[in-house]
Amino acid sequence: MKFRLYTILFSLIGFLNASAQQTKLLTAEKHNEYGLVYTLPKTGFQIEVTAQKTQKVAGPFSKYAKVFTSDAKVIDKDETLWKIESVKVTPVGVADSDPESQYLMQLKAGAVTFIEVAESGMLLSINKEVDYQRPENVKELKIEGIPVSGKEYLEFVDEDFISAISSYKKAQLLAEEIMEVREAKLSLTRGTAETMPTDGRQLELMLESLEKQERALINAFTGSEWREFQTFTYMVNPEGEGRLIVCRLDPREGLMDKEYRGGEPLYLTVVATEEPELPVDAKGEEKKLPKDAVVYCIPGYAEVALEFAGNKIYASEFPMSQFGIIFGLNPSIFTDKKEPSFAIFDPTTGGLRELGTLKP
Repeated sequence: MKFRLYTILFSLIGFLNASAQQTKLLTAEKHNEYGLVYTLPKTGFQIEVTAQKTQKVAGPFSKYAKVFTSDAKVIDKDETLWKIESVKVTPVGVADSDPESQYLMQLKAGAVTFIEVAESGMLLSINKEVDYQRPENVKELKIEGIPVSGKEYLEFVDEDFISAISSYKKAQLLAEEIMEVREAKLSLTRGTAETMPTDGRQLELMLESLEKQERALINAFTGSEWREFQTFTYMVNPEGEGRLIVCRLDPREGLMDKEYRGGEPLYLTVVATEEPELPVDAKGEEKKLPKDAVVYCIPGYAEVALEFAGNKIYASEFPMSQFGIIFGLNPSIFTDKKEPSFAIFDPTTGGLRELGTLKP
């Protein structure tokens, strides 16, 4: 049964930390009129999206690449490409803030029964403490490769290159420099260089320096590219069936919030797939809701899909409280002095996860 509550207060007897998520243990006492107030969750979805940015930088001498190098892959124009690399969907319980969705567990004086709720008031358990962990938001930026400007080769050119007028002549000088670097690497590895390193570490450093120089000179012809990864977390709270925008992907800026005006939207689509059924007794008849019941949800099921640019990139079925029905437990089982019961509820749907009796 639902109650509109104005004066009933929570009695807080302790705080528990579980992965930075606080919970409360509540007991019935005189100042709260021996009533414990809780809410049931709505099922929301925490969506972790990773997008990959590929940055291509054209070589300033790309038109001479086929003349002076043997590389088949040549980048001839600057380009930025973003694409969605992966998605992860995690169901998360969100306490219903509507006062009409608050419930009351009425107890008598002297009852040692307690309930555990999330900081938002969402019911987690009765007569037993649980480890409640809400998924954390993720915000991450990772770069693979070294960001380049396309001008790194200038660090290794000489006066002849600087004084050259035609671009063809400059390309020719760069090609000659590449050959000299390769010959230097070969002589070091063969041990025929005029000046050999004194130990293995010095040899390694010299070869690394020559490798860097060769790569910068080659990139002046072929161009270069590097990748960047953005990972952000978005929270979506569907009311029922329908289609909602999660975020947008801008081809130049990457992942953006759903309010952003540009880019391609990533959609979350929810479609109900299975209706729940009420519990039945030994005769196969539906059970009745007990008087002053401790209310919980029997969730329904829905397909949750993500769509981007007209393609379905993710789909899975989840239990959701939005498509469920309300049922309840007789409160007397939790106040039995000889064998009190305990209950554990699903924090994402409000469903009954476990029901048992406490050992003396």
